[in-house]
Amino acid sequence: MSAVSERINRLDESATLAMTRKSFELKQQGKDVINLSIGEPDFDTPEFIKDAAKQAIDDNFTHYTAVPGIIELRQAICKKLKRDNNVDYTPEQIVVTTGAKQALVNTLLSIVNPGDEVIIPVPFWVSYSEMVKIAEGTAVYVNAGIDHDFKITAQQLKEAITPATKLIMLNSPCNPTGSVYTKDEMKALAEVIAEYPDIYVLSDEIYEHIIFEGKHESFAQFESIKDRVIIVNGVSKGFAMTGWRLGFLAAPLHIAKACNKMQGQFTSATCSIAQKAAVAAFNANPEETTELTEMLKKFHSRRDLLLSLLNDIPGVKTNVPNGAFYLFPDVTYYYGKKHGDQVISDGNDLCLYLLDKTYVALVPGSAFGDENCIRLSYATSEDNLKEAMRRIKEALAELK
Repeated sequence: MSAVSERINRLDESATLAMTRKSFELKQQGKDVINLSIGEPDFDTPEFIKDAAKQAIDDNFTHYTAVPGIIELRQAICKKLKRDNNVDYTPEQIVVTTGAKQALVNTLLSIVNPGDEVIIPVPFWVSYSEMVKIAEGTAVYVNAGIDHDFKITAQQLKEAITPATKLIMLNSPCNPTGSVYTKDEMKALAEVIAEYPDIYVLSDEIYEHIIFEGKHESFAQFESIKDRVIIVNGVSKGFAMTGWRLGFLAAPLHIAKACNKMQGQFTSATCSIAQKAAVAAFNANPEETTELTEMLKKFHSRRDLLLSLLNDIPGVKTNVPNGAFYLFPDVTYYYGKKHGDQVISDGNDLCLYLLDKTYVALVPGSAFGDENCIRLSYATSEDNLKEAMRRIKEALAELK
């Protein structure tokens, strides 16, 4: 008899974390590894946010807080949602979580019953499918390829809906593709969802502040479905605060109460110091905050650099993503090619080949539901990107 539960046996390890672990092991051996597999900004948390945390420590703000977060933070999040997204919420509709990841799991466990269907556009962030497994739901995948900028259409969504559909998970800007839904594209999806009053939308907006042209559009802006939309967001990507572990969800009151109840039995409130730091973050207008605007400029420059370098490699097909800090090129040109006796059958083989030969860490697209692609993160310096692409180009040229 297995010592662990069937629930654990059903789960796959996060491929992004697995590749990061392999990269670390090679670094420990003294190898010059360039890690393009990691999904966190390579910038430091802005000083004004750190100052707020230091003040909280000095003020001995080190005790338990209310499960959904301190009222000051939930008020700041409501202010942020109105200022940045023009949507209205009350503090009672906000639940502060230990990272946006917990907000996603809270929501799934609070909404999904065994056998309920959850529609997930492909490519998707690695944990979506595993979170649905934890909730004992059934994932229904809708493919959106590179020729469509990795975005599903309203017609595709409508065709995927069945009487068992309970939830749709959307992510814009998207990890792993960087694709961003326009307002018109979102409106078309919202019009379909409006026809089905029992379906909820989980809108993952964690990359909201990393958009290069135009502005972020929140799914909650459409009044016809707002009472069924759960926004998930946080401070990790836009404010370079990954290690602070603070996210939130904004939801209809009955869903917020359910998530609060769920969280009360798992973790209770997140770190009190991180909450005080997040108050400073959310009170800051990102368009007027130098650290954030400079970070966005650098990500934009890196995207353009990496696109130009990838487009100089034969057989690599790219789109032009408008957000986040990833590229998700189609690399099927290299499938079936060989290096000596080593055959590149798929993206996993290709990533392992490049890691072993060039010490550049990438993530296979299969981790995100798309076998044709690989993910590159450009959350690193331009020098690292140039050197990584030089190595990759040379290694790919050796495949015959």
